[in-house]
Amino acid sequence: MKRICVITGGGSGMGLEAAKILGKERTVILSGRTEKKLENAVNQLKEMGIEAYAKACDTSNRESVKALATYAASLGEITNVINSAGLSPVMAEAEKILRVNALGTVYVNQEFSKVMNKGVIVDIASMAAYQLPEFLLPKKAYPLADTDEELFIKKTLKRASIAKKDPYQFSGFAYSISKNFVTWYAAKSAFEYGKKGIRVVSLSPGLISTGMGNAEAEKGAAASQIAMTCEGRMGTPEGLGFAIASVADERNEYLAAVDVLVDGGTIRGLKEFKKNK
Repeated sequence: MKRICVITGGGSGMGLEAAKILGKERTVILSGRTEKKLENAVNQLKEMGIEAYAKACDTSNRESVKALATYAASLGEITNVINSAGLSPVMAEAEKILRVNALGTVYVNQEFSKVMNKGVIVDIASMAAYQLPEFLLPKKAYPLADTDEELFIKKTLKRASIAKKDPYQFSGFAYSISKNFVTWYAAKSAFEYGKKGIRVVSLSPGLISTGMGNAEAEKGAAASQIAMTCEGRMGTPEGLGFAIASVADERNEYLAAVDVLVDGGTIRGLKEFKKNK
């Protein structure tokens, strides 16, 4: 039976780079919102000798995610799921960010765990998960994502609205909350699905030189963060693709319920080593 690796948001960037590595031993399904981008990415993989397929999916829609999981299961045994679909503050307003980044993680984890016998789920978060002070994170609202999605959105939006006078900052707060939620939900999922043999972990990239990352770097706050890294530069899609593939590899069998921070030292620099420079 074929071993299937599903990558949401896999049409470009770090998701596609991870596919190039994981696809050497697996069949790859790339999903995303733009079919043309997916087709181009699949063609790249096929040119490398990788068996690959495209399937459009809106991760903010449970039925769309369910259809993706059903399709993937029809092709073989799903062994690896990488949920890298997401929106940044320059791409969408606050509520859309929360629905894609946060609720999208809920849908992917829940729907794929139903059709997996064992394997690995990697939820892509962000170093932004670490940037808001603890008192601004509405963690008491996080469990509502499983029981009352609209109340979850309402409460998390209310907390993000502290910055509503500045639309970009409002979206930025929502983004940080959504990604902190991803790290929390991945850990929660790890304990829920562990007995079934499904390992769940999150990975938080720093600023990466993708279309999304470059757009964020043009903003003042994001640009200043580059100076906080150890090497004073952004990360590359290839480097992050390797990190994701390593975390997603089944041989990394004891890595679960944690967040892997791959940010070039940004958060440590901001909080300790470079904060006063």
